[in-house]
Amino acid sequence: MKKNKQDTSWESSSAWYDKLVSIEGHYYHQEIIIPGILALLEQYPDPDGFLLDLACGQGVLARHLPRQMKYIGIDASPSLIQSAQKNASSNHRFFVHDFTHDLSIPKILCSHACCILALQNISSVNSLLQSAWKHLKKNAPLILVLNHPSFRIPRQSSWGIDLAKKLQYRRMDCYMTPLKIPIQTHPSLKNQSETIWSFHYPLSTYSALLKDAGFVIDLIQEWCSNKKSQGKMASMENRSRKEFPLFMTLIARKI
Repeated sequence: MKKNKQDTSWESSSAWYDKLVSIEGHYYHQEIIIPGILALLEQYPDPDGFLLDLACGQGVLARHLPRQMKYIGIDASPSLIQSAQKNASSNHRFFVHDFTHDLSIPKILCSHACCILALQNISSVNSLLQSAWKHLKKNAPLILVLNHPSFRIPRQSSWGIDLAKKLQYRRMDCYMTPLKIPIQTHPSLKNQSETIWSFHYPLSTYSALLKDAGFVIDLIQEWCSNKKSQGKMASMENRSRKEFPLFMTLIARKI
């Protein structure tokens, strides 16, 4: 079957992604992202906690939430939703949905919504934000975790070494121009590899999109890697990790 190159769901790469994330999540899920989200949930408490997880993948966040928190996970990939359901608690529900269309789930008002490392892979950002607005309580937070759009642009950002200054620096070849970037999940297979898509926008675009959808940005956090290097380049590599964050987290409230 010929692949639809405009399809931005991860159905064709679901087996690869499910294996990568597994039950507990990959390294950065476990060390940076999940702890960061749980800390944010504590900053925005609600006695009737009900979280809407948009583009939830195979439900890795659900397995780390407080036991009493209700949860709905939405994703465009039937295979990832099937995997999520295998490990679901009784108060967790999952639905298959393509975010190019309005979200049609039972009318509920959730206390929190999130989208973890997925917004940059979705072509219809407006539709996803509108779905979040529709199903959130007034003033409720929407937590968006992205590969940092200022420092991690596929094919347009890279590391360099300045030996004279003994520094590792981050090179950016572009930033303001919106981009649609193909990424092979198995580069060694070349044209036989499945392809996923990454969409780059500058921070100002995300700010405008959130405003248009009825949100106001409440907080921005930037999360760095906690890994440590060894060897003769360790000092500069460890310094650069602290200077250039991996992830940007936008917390916006419904108004």
